[in-house]
Formats: sequence, structure tokens, C-alpha cells
Amino acid sequence: MNVLINMYAPFFDLNNWKTVITSGSDWLLILSLVVMECILSVDNAVVLAAQTQTLPTKKEQEKSLFYGLVGAYIFRFIVIGLGVYLINFWWIKAFGAIYLFYLAVKFFFFEKKKSQNPEIPSSKPKEKGWKKYIKISLFWQVVISIELMDIVFSIDSVLAALAISENPVIVLIGGIIGILAMRGIAQVIMRFMKKIPELQDMAYFLILFIAVKLFLSIPAIDIHIPNILFVFVLIGAIIVTLIVHHFNEKKKANNSN
Repeated sequence: MNVLINMYAPFFDLNNWKTVITSGSDWLLILSLVVMECILSVDNAVVLAAQTQTLPTKKEQEKSLFYGLVGAYIFRFIVIGLGVYLINFWWIKAFGAIYLFYLAVKFFFFEKKKSQNPEIPSSKPKEKGWKKYIKISLFWQVVISIELMDIVFSIDSVLAALAISENPVIVLIGGIIGILAMRGIAQVIMRFMKKIPELQDMAYFLILFIAVKLFLSIPAIDIHIPNILFVFVLIGAIIVTLIVHHFNEKKKANNSN
């Protein structure tokens, strides 16, 4: 019990909050944490945007992001309190990598083929597997997926933030603003996906890349792909996607004439 009190006491120290809020140097640290959060969370934004696209309406997509945001804040508070103990949670990264790999394989080999060759639905479709026993709507499946990904991706962000500042209040404020900014990035990606359908293929290619990147970083392997390399892969994927979209639009225009 004393350990928990020591870990979370700084969050409830009003003098600590007052010092941080009134300090210009602390706000510079918070700004740097926000920028770092956005850079480290580009891959998270890609995953979120791809996941929310499975929901049928814009209202449900925005609602799932909001619920995910609330969950992300709660988990971030818990994680910052745990602090240095996070380094032992390598198995969360392994689980996240396997889950992301599953999402990519499911999309390319099952969902994409199904959309290209739609079956005529029967009068009462049969439920398969675990869905026979556990009834979870598509909306809550997406929300749960968002929360799981927030848990996985927040580990690197929190560890990097604690390396910049050991004050948990500074890390918490930077994380709160950074998560909000990252959600904004995810919403921008969602809008572009509606205008350029090929971006969904690109998103799941990036998810596959992220899965490999995450898995390689576990202690047993300890190969860290630099974030700057992911940025270059992202830029290259966007360029290729735009070229493919241009040719697809040109092909449609020629076929309509």
C-alpha cells in the first residue's frame, strides 16, 4: 500500500501542480513532450484511423475515438505512476505486435477478398467462433481494440517522457495534450481515407510494418528500428498510394467514356 501511495502521491500534491503551471521552463518541457508524443504516436494514429474505418457511420467513428481518448487518459495516469516498472512489461509489446500482424493478415487475406467477391447473404447469417457465445457489437470491438493499442503504444511514449522529466505532473500534462493532438491526426487520416480509398491498403501495410518494428524491439531480440525510418516509410507509402490512386481514377475515367 505504501508503494502505491509513494508512486501516485505527486499527482495529488497541489504545490507540485502550482509550481509546474506557473513555471515557464516546465511549460517548455511540456511543449517538447507534446511534440515527442505526436512523433512517437504517428504509427498509433495510423492504426486508430484504420480501425475506426470498420464502423459504418461517422458518428460511431468519432464516438469510438472519444471513448478511446477517455481510456487513454486513465491508462496514461496509471502508467506514469508505475514509471520505471514499465521496462519489465516487454510482453505487452509482443502481444501488441502479434495483434497488429493479425489485423493486417485478416484485412489482406480475408476482408479484402470478401469485399472483391461479396457473397449473397442468407436470410439469417450464422455466427461463427466465439461470437456464438460472447455478444459484442462492432462498435465495442473497435473501442476495445483502440484501448489495447493505446496500452501498447503508450509504453515507449511514457518511458521517453520520463527520461526528459522525472516530475510525473509534467509528464501527465504533456501526455494529455499529446494524446489529444494525436487523436486529431487520426481524424485527419480518416477524412483522407474517405476521399482516397487506396489509403486503407496503405494503412494496413503500415500496420504490418509497425508489427515487425514492435516485435523486433522486445528484449529477446533488441533490434530498434529508428522512428525516422518509419517516417521515411510513411512518406514513401503515401507517394506510392497517391500514384496508384491517380492511375485508378484515370482508368475509371477512360472506362466511363
